[in-house]
Amino acid sequence: MKKVLLVLFAAGLLATSFTSCREKETVGDKIEDVADDVEDAID
Repeated sequence: MKKVLLVLFAAGLLATSFTSCREKETVGDKIEDVADDVEDAID
């Protein structure tokens, strides 16, 4: 039982260490960025 828990813990630790921390941009974020750029170009 202890080995099973240790294997699951190790797998979870590896999965979190290899997961990217970079923030993913959504479509809404991209639209907002374009709107900001257009607003800056008009000014």
